[in-house]
Amino acid sequence: MNDLINPVTLVDRSFIFIIGFSFVFLCCITAVMIYFVIRYRRSRHPVPSDIRGHMGLELAWTAIPTAIAMLMFISGWQSYAGLRTVPEGALEIEVMAQSFSWLFVYDNDKEVENELVVPVNRPIRLNISSLDVIHSLFIPAFRVKVDAVKGINTYAWFLPEKIGEYFFQCTEFCGTGHADMTGVVIVKSQEEFDEWIDQDDEW
Repeated sequence: MNDLINPVTLVDRSFIFIIGFSFVFLCCITAVMIYFVIRYRRSRHPVPSDIRGHMGLELAWTAIPTAIAMLMFISGWQSYAGLRTVPEGALEIEVMAQSFSWLFVYDNDKEVENELVVPVNRPIRLNISSLDVIHSLFIPAFRVKVDAVKGINTYAWFLPEKIGEYFFQCTEFCGTGHADMTGVVIVKSQEEFDEWIDQDDEW
C-alpha cells in the first residue's frame, strides 16, 4: 500500500504539465511575434522574404508540436489510467443517486444518506448508479466526477490521505432540487470507522 500513487497526484501533475507548457509557449510565441513585427516591419523590409521549401523550418514546426502533443497525451493517459485502475483491498461502497440525495450502502447493508464515511489511507471504490434521472457525483478534493445513469453501473475510486470533511455535490442538472443535492465525505481513522460501521444508528 505504501507504493500506491494517489490519482490526485497524477491528475494535478498532468494539469500542471499542460498549463505550464501552454504558458511557456504563449510567452515564447508572443515574444517572437513582437520581434518579427519590429524586425521585419514594412519600412525595413518592403519586399517580404519567401521561406517556402525551407526543410529545416518545416521539420521543426512539425516535429516540435508533435512531440509536445505526445508528451501531453502520455501525461493525460497516465492520470486517466490512475483514475480507472482500482488497487487491491479497496473498500467497496454502493452509491445510488436519486432526486435529490445520495445513498451510500456498505457491505454490511448499512445505509447512509448524503454522508460518505470512509477510513483514512485506504482506497475507496464507489460503485455508482442512479435510481431515476441522470446525476453526476463530483468530489473535487479527490478529483472524482462521474455521471450516474439509470441502468448503467460505473465506478470511481479515490485515496483519502487526511482525516477531515470534504464537500461533494451533483453537477448534472436533475430537477428543481438539484442545488440541494450535496453532501460531505467524512474521513475517519480506521479505528473510528470500524466503530462507526458497527453502529446500528446512522452517524
